[in-house]
Amino acid sequence: MNTPDTALPSRLRAPEPGWAIETDLVIVGSGIAGLSTALRYVGAHPTGRVVLVTKDVLSNGSTRWAQGGIAAVVDPSDAPLAHMVDTVVAGRELCSAAAVRALVTEGPDALRWLIGVGTAFDRTSAGELALTREGGHRADRIAHAGGDATGAEIERALIDAVQAQPRIEVIEHAFVPELILEEDGEAGTAVRGVTVHVMGEGERDGVGAVRSAAVVLATGGIGQVFAATTNPAVSTGDGVALGLRAGAEVQDLEFVQFHPTVLWLGAEARGQQPLISEAVRGEGAFLVDAEGRRFMRGRHELADLAPRDVVARGIAEAMARTGADHVFLDARHFGADKWERRFPTILASCREHGIDPVTELIPVAPAAHYASGGLRTDLDGRTSVAGLYAVGEVACTGVHGANRLASNSLLESVVFARRVAGHIAATTGGTVEGATGAPSRRAGLVEPALVPAIRAVMSRHVGVVRDARGLEQALAELRAFAVDPRNTTAEPGIAAWEATNLLTVATVLTEAALYRARHLAEADGGAGSSRDRRNVRIRLGGGAAAHRDAGAPLPAGLTAELDALTSVMPGGGGAAGLVRLVAGALTEDLPAPGSVDVTTAATIPAAQISTADVVARANGVVAGLPLAELVFHMVSEGIVEIERRAADGDPVARGDVLMTVSARTRDLLTAERTALNLLTHLSGVATATRSWVDAVAGTGARIRDSRKTLPGLRVLEKYAVRCGGGTNHRYGLADAALIKDNHVVAAGGVAEAVRAVRTAFPNVPLEVEVDRLDQIEPALKAGAEEILLDNFTVEALREAVALVAGRARLESSGGLTLDVAADVAATGVDYLAVGALTHSSPALDIALDLRETP
Repeated sequence: MNTPDTALPSRLRAPEPGWAIETDLVIVGSGIAGLSTALRYVGAHPTGRVVLVTKDVLSNGSTRWAQGGIAAVVDPSDAPLAHMVDTVVAGRELCSAAAVRALVTEGPDALRWLIGVGTAFDRTSAGELALTREGGHRADRIAHAGGDATGAEIERALIDAVQAQPRIEVIEHAFVPELILEEDGEAGTAVRGVTVHVMGEGERDGVGAVRSAAVVLATGGIGQVFAATTNPAVSTGDGVALGLRAGAEVQDLEFVQFHPTVLWLGAEARGQQPLISEAVRGEGAFLVDAEGRRFMRGRHELADLAPRDVVARGIAEAMARTGADHVFLDARHFGADKWERRFPTILASCREHGIDPVTELIPVAPAAHYASGGLRTDLDGRTSVAGLYAVGEVACTGVHGANRLASNSLLESVVFARRVAGHIAATTGGTVEGATGAPSRRAGLVEPALVPAIRAVMSRHVGVVRDARGLEQALAELRAFAVDPRNTTAEPGIAAWEATNLLTVATVLTEAALYRARHLAEADGGAGSSRDRRNVRIRLGGGAAAHRDAGAPLPAGLTAELDALTSVMPGGGGAAGLVRLVAGALTEDLPAPGSVDVTTAATIPAAQISTADVVARANGVVAGLPLAELVFHMVSEGIVEIERRAADGDPVARGDVLMTVSARTRDLLTAERTALNLLTHLSGVATATRSWVDAVAGTGARIRDSRKTLPGLRVLEKYAVRCGGGTNHRYGLADAALIKDNHVVAAGGVAEAVRAVRTAFPNVPLEVEVDRLDQIEPALKAGAEEILLDNFTVEALREAVALVAGRARLESSGGLTLDVAADVAATGVDYLAVGALTHSSPALDIALDLRETP
């Protein structure tokens, strides 16, 4: 691994604050994420006060440039699971399933909240939301405003709401050089506010400090790290750099999304470039290369609407093949009316640059667009530093993985703004007391004149297509910039602070990309490729490491069921133990990391979703539905919807549907055998047990099992016996003392064996197995609490019951068959022990039936 960088400053050189204020919460950034968080916080906290800091005017962030729209499941024909699958597939399986589930399930409410604060989304003639489709989506779920001015309309509505809220103070034209860090006895280093440099137009002049118990970074993206980007000039990675210098961890920073269709303005064009929204392709436009060939056909099942990283690499390869520096987007078939009605902003932008898309092909090329990674947060927006939160593009919630699904960014900002605000309102008292002083950090700056060279390095080596050699070269050049002697004379100010942030982000991003190229990704995999489904995390100067997402947590109800299932067995292991058991079973099918069901992978598209029914093929008693559900959850990594149609212990008939599962078809078929292995075996045990229970009904005798179980399945098989109406004998050798014939021989007699056990283990339940009537009385006199009558005839059992006369419990064992069960039970014994229940019951025939795709 590359040597961690140590030359980058851990603090920006800046004047000391000349003024200070206190507030409950500081938010840095005024895009959809920051504005939404501010509004949500004052809504959740009845007296909470917010200071919102932005380095330009409120409206000058990335949000207003968002053209396409916001994705949410509001159409009845759509489903959160489908949105979830599209998101994970676009993210190359590197998304956090828990974060994606939060996004798609809370997304519709987030959209309704935006409408509630005044956002005017486009409507159909019937008054319904007008929905469209973008790359990677398999349903129309993109709401838009002003045709192609969604971000501007959302920003307008949120700004109006913020300006109408007296508990939100806005400081414009204010740059945040540093977070205020202090040592906290419990949290270690904690964030206690921000320093603020207010430029002349701002309400407070000069450098000051805004102190608070929590800080939310909502600073947007890092696009200005590259020479060509869709991001505005303010997107210089300030929030990521702030967090890194405070010691926060970033994740997935190497995954920069390059928007495939950015208006090509010539080889020398630099800075922010006009975006041609993906929604244009969603409405039917298509890409052609310099030779007029539709190169996305055959490359992906969605062709021109493939995920962005796929399209961007397709364009890069088309450009390399033809020797051109751009390709073309053909939307001439739209006609003037559709262009003017649906995409007025894009139409005007193209015409401003001398291109009329109504009659001409639009020249396009990829440009840096969106940071899929950022400061690593949990589902409440907390970073790895106490008191520091992040939301929006600056954060890595895990939603996007290696590649953001189109129009998920605006949704993520609103969904997680509510979570961040709610957590702060519930847990932060607004006080800044308790800190003991600031940790020591090395100050420094980067000379602004180096910025063009930094951008050139990033665009040359860290663009759409990457390889280890190019990344090594880039990292060497970036580290040289960090120690450039001109840095020592750089003057504190916006230009030098932004330059330092750009170099900090560029260096850490390249370190992460190099780690992935060396250890996790294909050699020429590019910005969104991964053969190893692990995420790269890194701290400033700390080196990179790979981590695998833990997957979505099990539903609380299922966890409780699994815990209860094992609770009767000492050391049963709970849900965690059953997870380990299922993982071991799945490993038998897929033993190598990254291995797949080759038949399924070859024949079924990755994003195909199916619904399957778990169906009884014979009459019986079901047991093991929680285990089957666990298997489906683990294989699908939580990307699944399950409906139980029966409960363990229920009698079922041939044709009954026991459970309905919706998930990716590949996951259903991969999980099928392990789920059915457990379900059919345990249901077989329950069914056999119920036959015995029915046979002795009305006698007062109970059916119970033994320790004759399959290795590793004892707790489950004994659970299945309970589902069938039986009861469990001891689980292990430590549960009770059971003196059998070999113990009697070794001890010199029944009485001697009993006395030895009572002396050594006086509080352990004591059972004695006998095979003759004359052994019963000595066992009783010695203190046996239970006597096991081994291979007694029905007549001998009656004699034994009369002899014991209630002084001990009696069990009949050995040689029992179902046809004599009633006669045995009628003798008055307490239990019939049936060892065959757990070791040789036939499986109940249960199948998984995929429903036909409509």
